[in-house]
Amino acid sequence: MKLRKSLFAGFFAIAASTLLAGNTLAADVYPNKPVTLVVPFAAGGPTDAVARLIAVPMGKELGQTVIVENTVGAGGTIAATRVARSAPDGYMIFIHHMGMATAPALYKKLNFDPMKDFEYIGQVVDVPMVLLGRKNFPPNNFKELEAYIKANKDKVTLANAGPGAVSQLCGLLFMSREGVELTTVPYKGTGPALTDLLGGQVDLLCDQTTQTVPYIKDGLVKAYGVTTPKRLPALPNIPTLDEQGLKGFEVKVWHGMYVSKGTPPAVVNKINKALNVALNDPEVKARLAESNIEIVPPAKRTPKGLQDHLDAEINKWGPVIRKAGAYAD
Repeated sequence: MKLRKSLFAGFFAIAASTLLAGNTLAADVYPNKPVTLVVPFAAGGPTDAVARLIAVPMGKELGQTVIVENTVGAGGTIAATRVARSAPDGYMIFIHHMGMATAPALYKKLNFDPMKDFEYIGQVVDVPMVLLGRKNFPPNNFKELEAYIKANKDKVTLANAGPGAVSQLCGLLFMSREGVELTTVPYKGTGPALTDLLGGQVDLLCDQTTQTVPYIKDGLVKAYGVTTPKRLPALPNIPTLDEQGLKGFEVKVWHGMYVSKGTPPAVVNKINKALNVALNDPEVKARLAESNIEIVPPAKRTPKGLQDHLDAEINKWGPVIRKAGAYAD
């Protein structure tokens, strides 16, 4: 009996040391070839812009080229499935926005599980949003907007960039908090939705600051409130929706970075270090600030920070989406 226990103890000790040695070896040799950073949207969009900006300094830190590759379709689920099924070696990294959290509720059939099929690298950036109205829309501030909606809810139109878009989710949350159902007008992208808002064809739109700040400053649209807990440096005179009565109202287009499940912890740590080096780069900071994109605090730029945030966001958006019946094709 003692001999058997001794043999088992020896076996587990060898297994543990082998695993530790393998993990250390993985870190020592990784990466020895170019790394692919998968973006689930077309080139030129906000997520793609962030990816291309941080890819260069990440590559310098890793000692290999980081190649940005766009895998487009189905709201990012095609790219997510591709990365989830890739080899767990750290050579295919995935960057995705909050769609990672909304996909389980939006899609009736999903080929990956955000909470089970990935290792988490860390959060990356947040992009704030603003609730906008057309230039000649009667309400001039948020209190007037609430009163106008209650009196004219059957006539007010709320644009969005299509099923699953953050603008749609922001609109759903707004309607839920206000207890109204407005006429929603889906578009194939934020660009055409914003164009029609500027042209006065629709009344309201919740959109990202990356493209709306110039229009707000030029008075081409009305801004009723920002969707962040605090006011934005770029729009210091625009109150938050939270301070105007919608307590806890927060919608940010947050981004996270992932690799496939089973990637060695040492490799995950290397990628995480490269991400943090990139986000601390002065040029990266300046470029992101110019686009009104916020780098998340260091505590969130960790595997646990991303895992906890993803879990909270899934629980936040799932009920909103299911209640509205806002399913994607």
